[in-house]
Amino acid sequence: MADPAISLENVHLSLPSSAGVVEILRGVDLSVREGEAVGLIGPSGSGKSTLMMVIAGLERANSGMVNIAGHDLDRMSEDQLAAFRREHTGIVFQSFHLIATMTAQENVAIPLELAGRRDAFARARDALASVGLAHRIDHYPGQLSGGEQQRVAMARAVAARPRILLADEPTGNLDGATGEQITRLMFALQAETRATLLLITHDASLAARCGRTVHMQDGRIIPAAKTGAPLLAAGR
Repeated sequence: MADPAISLENVHLSLPSSAGVVEILRGVDLSVREGEAVGLIGPSGSGKSTLMMVIAGLERANSGMVNIAGHDLDRMSEDQLAAFRREHTGIVFQSFHLIATMTAQENVAIPLELAGRRDAFARARDALASVGLAHRIDHYPGQLSGGEQQRVAMARAVAARPRILLADEPTGNLDGATGEQITRLMFALQAETRATLLLITHDASLAARCGRTVHMQDGRIIPAAKTGAPLLAAGR
């Protein structure tokens, strides 16, 4: 059996608010195998996005163990975490997070440049071609549709061939048809790169297209039964 790519044990996270301390994660245990596609589902406010931030090293847990790709994130400095993300983790956000003053190619290349990749622009060009945007590399985000912007964000996430791919409501800002295209593309890229995928969503039908789903509620995870073969294997 493959070693876990994501391993969390008894993870707690509390944040201050005007009403007092809010406990967001309440003893989360989660294990995701190398190369597995897992759908994390739960209602708004259940802690899904915060959990993704912890897995990405963008938030620090108050207690518990967070081991990602064999690395204990709690032992890393902020600079080490940033370097770790560039090397091992690709993130697709609902809101794209593209830089408006940069072309599609520049948006994809910038994390590669920060990682010291001399072939950053060549990799960016190839990644954009892989999502069907070879003809749009010189366009700015404002010149692209929502679906095209999400494709750029996806190309940026996979350009460095990360071991971990995190997607937080990747179709949330898209219409149904465009969302379906992005969903198919996301699973195709995950299969091609053999990355471990954690898909965060409130949509049960989308989560069910992963090999396994887990449910989150009130800051806790409740494992769910396997839902069958991933999207590509099912031929959908």
